[in-house]
Amino acid sequence: MNSRKRNAPRGKRMKPTFFVFCEGKTEELYVKYLKSKYRIPFEIDAQIAKNRINEKYIKAYKKNKFTHPKDKTFLLYDTDAPKMLEKLQKIQGVILLVSNPCIELWFLLHYKPQNANVDCKYCVKELSKLNKKYIKTTLDTRLKECLESNIERAVSRAKKLNHYKNPSSTVYLLIEELERVKNDITR
Repeated sequence: MNSRKRNAPRGKRMKPTFFVFCEGKTEELYVKYLKSKYRIPFEIDAQIAKNRINEKYIKAYKKNKFTHPKDKTFLLYDTDAPKMLEKLQKIQGVILLVSNPCIELWFLLHYKPQNANVDCKYCVKELSKLNKKYIKTTLDTRLKECLESNIERAVSRAKKLNHYKNPSSTVYLLIEELERVKNDITR
């Protein structure tokens, strides 16, 4: 069966669907948080493909989904695993949302700048110092408040880092796309 296409209602702007493939529970929770905040359609494939993600898997996943040319596909992965970045970069037609070493670095950038090389343990430890309730694989209320109130700082800090190097995060690309869609809809 061929992919079914959504028909745009006449006279209305259609919101694109954001297809997000991610490797872990923390990433999935973060995408769900963004989905509720922006109210834009998301299709989340979390933890199923893990590091087996490839173009064939993505095409198979989308095969029987409603799709539209304005839809976007994102890969939200940590790049601390050897060869993971190279593997992700080979996949065509996607936007890489990668954090080196891990998603917790993106969260940490909401609290403070981070310019020196770090590992995941350090990021989790720092988040725990800054937010006593932080536990890996959860997004507590305090963290959500920080993600909301400091998003512009985090984007600015992430843009100053060298993509794909340690430390770095391109998760801000998703935020920019969400803001773009939100602004297009309100016009």
